[in-house]
Parts: sequence; structure tokens; C-alpha cells
Amino acid sequence: MNALVALCHFCELHGPRTLFCTEALHPPSPSPSQAGAAVPGDRDRDGDREGEGLTMRANSSASQRGEMCEGCRSLPASHPGFVSIDDETGIRFLSHQHPRQSQLFSVVRQACVRSLSCEVCPGREGPIFFGDEQHGFVFSHTFFIKDSLARGFQRWYSIVMVAMDRIYLINSWPFLLRHLRLTIQSLQSTALKVFDNEQGVCPQRAVRMNSVFSPAVYPHQRSGSAARSLTSLTQHPNLWASLHSSFSWLLKACGSRLTEKLLEGAPTEDTLVLKERQTEQEEEISCWEGGEGVSSRLQLNQLERELVSDFPCDKGQGVEFPGPHFRSLRHLRLVLGAPEFRQLVWHVLMGNQVIWRGADPGLIQSAFTVLKALLPVGCVRLIPYSAQYEEAYRCNFLGLSPDVTIPAHVSSSEFSVLVDVANTEKSCQYSAVSEDDIASMYQFINSSANVQPTDKGPTLLNKLEVALSNENLSVEVVSHCLLCLKEEWMNKVKVLFKFSKVDGRGREDTQKVLAVLGATGPGEDDNVRLLKFWMTGLSKTYKSHLMTAVRGVERSPSQ
Repeated sequence: MNALVALCHFCELHGPRTLFCTEALHPPSPSPSQAGAAVPGDRDRDGDREGEGLTMRANSSASQRGEMCEGCRSLPASHPGFVSIDDETGIRFLSHQHPRQSQLFSVVRQACVRSLSCEVCPGREGPIFFGDEQHGFVFSHTFFIKDSLARGFQRWYSIVMVAMDRIYLINSWPFLLRHLRLTIQSLQSTALKVFDNEQGVCPQRAVRMNSVFSPAVYPHQRSGSAARSLTSLTQHPNLWASLHSSFSWLLKACGSRLTEKLLEGAPTEDTLVLKERQTEQEEEISCWEGGEGVSSRLQLNQLERELVSDFPCDKGQGVEFPGPHFRSLRHLRLVLGAPEFRQLVWHVLMGNQVIWRGADPGLIQSAFTVLKALLPVGCVRLIPYSAQYEEAYRCNFLGLSPDVTIPAHVSSSEFSVLVDVANTEKSCQYSAVSEDDIASMYQFINSSANVQPTDKGPTLLNKLEVALSNENLSVEVVSHCLLCLKEEWMNKVKVLFKFSKVDGRGREDTQKVLAVLGATGPGEDDNVRLLKFWMTGLSKTYKSHLMTAVRGVERSPSQ
């Protein structure tokens, strides 16, 4: 990440000062003529330049050194600084009191002054964002450190991250805030222990109340307490090495957290929905971080586990169970049989609740993994395995243990289908049976109160069955066919949503649009049900874009 992290301090004698700075140096990219061949002496010259940069910082002008007190200085003038090398990328992380380049010195100096003077958040402690294209953008977090000898018994510090990429820095706000708070809390807790010990030995509040106050000599009355360093405030022997490790990890982790990805065309609705869910869960994690108690921490851990899963709405999807499993839609069709498979997929596409009940959670979860590929991501609500029945509004895919009783109103409903998975005698001899021979290990019984024929439609199901029944098409080809079919019908959903929901057209006009979309004819009722169900899977981004565009068109004539 092309950024820089610095620790800043507001000195009572000299104002805002930069105490410690960590920057990342990327390895130089070789030219085409140099690619694959090492140039002799390059490493030595790089080391010389690095040494010159460190020496330049250490041997600053005498006037600057004369203006620095102990509170303004982190490392001694003779200290070479800290260097860490990332073996994976070759990036070097250098830490010293000031940046190695004069241009960066000016940028960091301005960020330091603004973070501790004019750019102040409510309460004076907390995060704030500021900057411009010329001097870079800054994420700053100000905080206080306890000091028994300071004015007001505390000193003011800030940690700033400076980068030229405004969007990247804003998108990293939750991540930076979470980890910088850990560093700040560690510094504050360590300094608080030192403060309590010093107050126990000699309470400064009583001493100051009994002493004669003179504004002219106030700093000298405290025996140079204005020049107290952060090392003495925390009594941490390896403070700067620890901060170097923390800042280096922050730069590396923040840089690898967000990566650019080449997209061919506009992002799909599935991509937009997944992004929205990730953003919502990150916001929930940030809210739970402020909570207290064991329950808050447990819920925070649960949210983080959901956030890193490949499919955020699927609780427990990343867990792998041993035993047999369904590999593809064609495999599922082969095991269930063509009529039962068509009935099951019909219920999935119509948005009805699909319930699997059995003793093997791995098998049930593999079935859901295969079946949910039929739907847009926004239409999938999954509970992989539960010890009690969950209502249809909570999930349209539900796995149950074999002893769970289905409520009567669900068993008699035409908007649900139940697949009972019963073990056969061969399932007890699993070690002697091939893992692929699921049909001989289990018996699958489909039951539903739906009496409507499922042989006419929808059109998507008819085309899918043609592809699945064609043995000349591989599983990968069938997967791509399904992807194309989903995109085709998702585009029809967008047209119908814009026409009926946004524009508010009547039934006759909607029927004409359905004819244009190819949703009429045999299986028309099923096609319309599918389109309406898939409308619920549209992303909030798309819906908001349509509504904003419509409002803009409505306002333009009046203007």
C-alpha cells in the first residue's frame, strides 16, 4: 500500500511534532532489458541510498535539533532506525523519526499540524478524515496519554495514515479504526499504570495547589516536565520497536486487504448483492466492537466468521462434512430420478420452501450447495441444518434432523416440498460401499401438497433439463449454460421491475412486455411466478439507481 503511518505529539513548548514514522519502500521494477538478470552492485547502491536516507534523518540541521526536547524526540540521533523486509513481496518497511524523502517530510509535517490543531473531532479524541489532492489524504486518530507532570495530567497524541488514494483510504476506514484503536488502547493502559504509580508516590494535584503559580516560569517550575518522552510515560523498554512492528503490519495488511479485480463488463447482480452484504456485516462488526461483555464478543466473532465466508448469507457453509455428497445438478438428477428432480427444481425456482430431513448433514448441505446455484444470490436464504423447524420467511432452504416434526400447516401447504432422506442397510456398511453410490445408501422420498403440473414450465427449467439430459455436454459446460440462463432471465426481471414497479404500468401493458420477453405461451404462469420471485433478489444498488433516475426525469420538466 502506498501510504505512510506516523505518530505525532503536541509539545507544550514546540507545538505539533512528528515522533515516529513508518513507510513502505517497494522494490524497483526492472526494465525489459534487465528482466531476469541481476545488475551487479544494485543491492549495494540500494543499501547506500537507504543508509543515506537514514543518515539524513538522523543528522538533521543543528537548528532543528536545538528546537527538539525530550518530548519531541523518539530515537537518538545516532540510532539507525528500524527495517523490516517482507519476504513475499520484497517490500521494506523503514521506521525513523522523519520520512526519508524531503517531499514526504513536508506532507507528514502538514498532516501532523492539522491533526493536532485545526482538524479536531468532537470530544477531541477519535478518528477524522481530511486532505486534498496536492498534499495527500489523511486518516487521523487523536488520543490522550496520562502524565502526572503534564498540564491537565495528560498529553495529546495522534496516529495518522497519509495516502494519495482517497477512495482506498475511505474504504479502509473500518479496518484502520479497529486496529489503530488496539494500538492506542495498549499505549493508554500502559501509561495509566505508570500514572497511578506516580500519583501514589507523590500526588501532583496537592503539590500544585500548594505551590505559587507564575505563568512566566510555569514550565521550569515542573523541573522540565514539558520535555517528558513517551518512553518515560509508558516505561516500555522496546516501545519504538513495538510500534515499528505494529505500523509495518498495518501497512502490509491494509495493502493486501483490498485488491483490484478486472471485471468483464458491468458487475452482475450477484456481485452487487454480495458486496452489499459484506458492507452491512462490516458495519455490524464496527457496532459490536463498542459493546461490552462476553455476549457482545461472541456475536462479534460470529459476524467476523460470516464476513470471511465465500457466501456471507450461508451460516456454516465453509464447514466440510465427511461422507458421500452430491457433486453437481446432473449427479443429483441421476440419484433422485428425472421426475422427482424436476418437481424439486420447480419448487426451488418458484421460491417455495425446500426442506431436506435426514441424519447426514453433509449430504444435505451438498444438496443445498448444488440447488442454490439455480437462483440469484439475493434469493437464497439458507439454514443448512437445524434441530427445529424454521418458518419460510426466514429461509427457503432448510435442513432438519430426522426427529424434527413438520408443522401441519407446512405439510398441507402447496408452497413447500419435503425430501426425506432414509438410510438403507448398505449405509451401515459405508466402508464397503463406494462414496459415489449414494442411491444404494439412501432412499429419497419427495412429498408436497402442490397439485399443479410441473411439466409445462418454467422455460428456464425446460432448457436446463435439455442440457442435463445431453450426455455429450460436460458438467462444466452445463454450469456455463446455467449461468447464461440465469443472466438471461435476470435481465428480463430488470425489465419487468422497471416497467411494472417503477413506471407503474397497468396489467395490459405488462402482458405485452411479457410477450416481448418471451415469457408467455406454455408455462406462462410459472414464468411469471419465477420473474416475480427473482425480483426479490435484485440488489439495493440497482433499485436505488432506477428510482433516482426516475425522480430526475420527473423533476426536469418543471425545471
